[in-house]
Amino acid sequence: MFSYPKAAMERAMKVQEVILLAMAKKITWWQAAEIIGISERHMRRWRERYEEFGYDGLFDRRRGKPSPRRVPLALVEQVLGLYRDRYHDLNVRHFHEKL
Repeated sequence: MFSYPKAAMERAMKVQEVILLAMAKKITWWQAAEIIGISERHMRRWRERYEEFGYDGLFDRRRGKPSPRRVPLALVEQVLGLYRDRYHDLNVRHFHEKL
């Protein structure tokens, strides 16, 4: 598990509490979704993730993944080098047109 911010940990604990209440049939799944502030469908998704992965399944799964649009560092350095050395007299708009 990654080191999550305190707010994310507190939210996961609250969600876990509500899911456990709903699993014990003390509240309905619809009421659980209302308490957390999500849709009924999303509540079912979280229940499935909790049943499969436990407490760790309640955290944001996007955390720690690089962006699919990320540009390789070598390319960034190459473009910056061109801008500094060869096209230093152009503004960003004109430099972009040259590329």
